[in-house]
Amino acid sequence: MFAVVQTGGKQYNVTENDVLKVEKLEAQVGDKVKLEVLLVNDGTKTVAGTPTVESAEVVAEVVAHGKGDKIVVYKYKPKKNERKKQGHRQPWTEIKIVSIKM
Repeated sequence: MFAVVQTGGKQYNVTENDVLKVEKLEAQVGDKVKLEVLLVNDGTKTVAGTPTVESAEVVAEVVAHGKGDKIVVYKYKPKKNERKKQGHRQPWTEIKIVSIKM
């Protein structure tokens, strides 16, 4: 059984026990979160939502929080002596898919 879920503006194809990094979620480590289900397949039957499948439920557990690698952003305007250097680290949340119910 697999499902397509949406979180953080992105879509993920997940099965049970998958571990993935998603955009930061406002939840503590160990909390269970429910994800929006866009499509579910149980091997014989596929159900697609418009836009979500209301009867389906995907539960994930928050494993960890962290930040990605640093990205350097450098802007300048030639011949004007304008320079700006910034760093950015994108926050992420690691989740484990606990259950998929149709």
